[in-house]
Amino acid sequence: MISWHCFPAEIRLTVLEVLLQDGCSLAAFATVSREWQTIIERHNFSQIKLTSSRVADFGSMVHRNRSLVRYIWLCLEFQEYDCTECESEDPESWGPSNAENSLITTAFQDLFSTLSIWEAESSRTLLLDISVYSPSDSEHWFKYLTFEPDDIASDMCGRDQHAEQSMLVKASDHHHGWIAGSRNSIPNNYAIDKVFEEIMCEGPFDDEEQEGQWWQQLPLVPAVTGVLLRQQTRRRWKPAALAHMFARLPGLQEIHYEPWREWDDIQQQWTDKSLRLLFESLSSDRLRRLVLFENFDQMYPASYRHNGCGPMRIPSSCVSRAVANASLTLEHLSASFIVDASLFFDAGELSWKWPNLTWLALTSRLLVPQERPTELDDMLRAAAAAAMKMPNLETMEIWNGEKGLAMLFKYQRAERGQPAVITWRGTWKLTLRPLVIQAWDSVALRHRGQGHVIVKELLDAGDCVKSHGDAIRHLKLSRPVIRPVSLRQIQMENIIREGVQS
Repeated sequence: MISWHCFPAEIRLTVLEVLLQDGCSLAAFATVSREWQTIIERHNFSQIKLTSSRVADFGSMVHRNRSLVRYIWLCLEFQEYDCTECESEDPESWGPSNAENSLITTAFQDLFSTLSIWEAESSRTLLLDISVYSPSDSEHWFKYLTFEPDDIASDMCGRDQHAEQSMLVKASDHHHGWIAGSRNSIPNNYAIDKVFEEIMCEGPFDDEEQEGQWWQQLPLVPAVTGVLLRQQTRRRWKPAALAHMFARLPGLQEIHYEPWREWDDIQQQWTDKSLRLLFESLSSDRLRRLVLFENFDQMYPASYRHNGCGPMRIPSSCVSRAVANASLTLEHLSASFIVDASLFFDAGELSWKWPNLTWLALTSRLLVPQERPTELDDMLRAAAAAAMKMPNLETMEIWNGEKGLAMLFKYQRAERGQPAVITWRGTWKLTLRPLVIQAWDSVALRHRGQGHVIVKELLDAGDCVKSHGDAIRHLKLSRPVIRPVSLRQIQMENIIREGVQS
């Protein structure tokens, strides 16, 4: 037998890389040699999945290797339920149970207590990814739901899971609106409410003040540098709870928050007031990146007509202003659907400056064909005026997307004395009038460019844009405005619901 160490280093590395990509359990291989142990432990401990049953033992599990941990996926699974509860009209069954509320509070107490003793290191990032769901959510009306980690390397795993999901819905389930793999009816409001329950809505606290006191007694966790709250968690975090949570993370540098719109216009107004307070609380010199993506389903509003649910959410000026104010110290900001670009720029004050901002991406309801051209011109000129106060701006993107519609306006700073580039890309022709072009020419000169060039790209993709997820893919935004796994889920959910197999 040839000794392992007699093989050239490149062959040993190739063997280990094949093992790491195989997807099998690697723990046993760590005993082969000290070299294998070092590499395999670095791989195994870099990404940790924590369920509620394992949180209490997390500290002892990673005690020796906690410096290797870069990502923690906290999976809080609610109780499973059957068809008597998946669309129940009984108010007694609405909202999380006492056991589910206790699961949330216990998990956070245990996790924050464990992480509080971890030292913050300037060269180290630690992402905390939080998912809250019930395994039964994908067994009734919403068979297309998947719950995955935020890991680009898990792309193939995600595809396998979607393939299994596609096989699941091929069978008919008339009670839940599925016939031969296609959905022939949309869920009613009770079924939708079940998966969009508010987290800790009726307890375990008597009021918001008591809940705030509970969050404040949790220990500070300076080691966490980023939080992910992805769209696969349809259950709703209260904005006030998130403000308290973020306050316990003094080392927070990036937030990726992907909430869903409300399905009641009155409730949306109340939520917007809370969102304003949440974003006002984020004004911090430490926070560098804020990526907001408010998800929606264009079919769900039909189930809430009696409640007053508009087909598309109308952004709030107070939320837009709060996000604009929070952006003054950021390096990266993306806010999709939760604010509107016109409201964002209107909120700006003469004294405002964005000294650190290098990338800004916003959505605008004005980017639709043949609609309010004067208002669109005003918004694009206001965007240029704001860009004049962004000395380090590299890219600004204003876009819109929904079923059958996609449009992007993009400004890219000049490089090495070359002209700046202004691009429009979309499913119809966007006319940029002289005053708009003049305003952006001034931005290019301020950024030391030699004028600008305009790139036009008409997408022959109107029929292929089945959702806002498809629109994002066709628009080719310079940076992700939503986590890649979330974008894939949005696109695959639409494919599965329509019974279309790729």
